[in-house]
Amino acid sequence: MPLYTRLFGRNIQPSCGYCENGAPLKDGSMVMCEKKGIVSPYFQCRRFQYAPLKRKPNRPAPLPDFSEEDFSL
Repeated sequence: MPLYTRLFGRNIQPSCGYCENGAPLKDGSMVMCEKKGIVSPYFQCRRFQYAPLKRKPNRPAPLPDFSEEDFSL
């Protein structure tokens, strides 16, 4: 089983934002697709090829604030 199916499941919604054929433009609001030209990052076409390294991970949850009393017996 490929790594991306273990991380994101088999139900991956096609999106040009993480397609092998797309590259983000400098402003970050659009994607340059090799097949379709300049498109929205949420655009999808039948030439979609999933590139797991182009996905941006979610930010980690903030750690709770601990005090000295929490670690004392």
